[in-house]
Amino acid sequence: MFEYILKRMQEKIRQQQYVMTLHAEEEMNDDGLSIYDLEHGILTGEILERQKDRVTAESKYRINGETVGGGEVEVIAKLSPTGKMVIITVYIP
Repeated sequence: MFEYILKRMQEKIRQQQYVMTLHAEEEMNDDGLSIYDLEHGILTGEILERQKDRVTAESKYRINGETVGGGEVEVIAKLSPTGKMVIITVYIP
């Protein structure tokens, strides 16, 4: 259903065209995840759902994928008007 969006997000990861919110960095560190886990999670993942941001009304996506070590990781991300992908948060489900 969201294959096109996922492919665009995976391309942003491959091209290093993404930014992380401070919240995402804090959550990643709290869960013992690395940037490689985040990237691998998106590259191996699937979009579970689209959500609407309450403030901006932009679409954001919940992606479930694998960490480098084979665990599970979820990422909430959106494509920004600037052309970059924004990692909103990342966590172990």
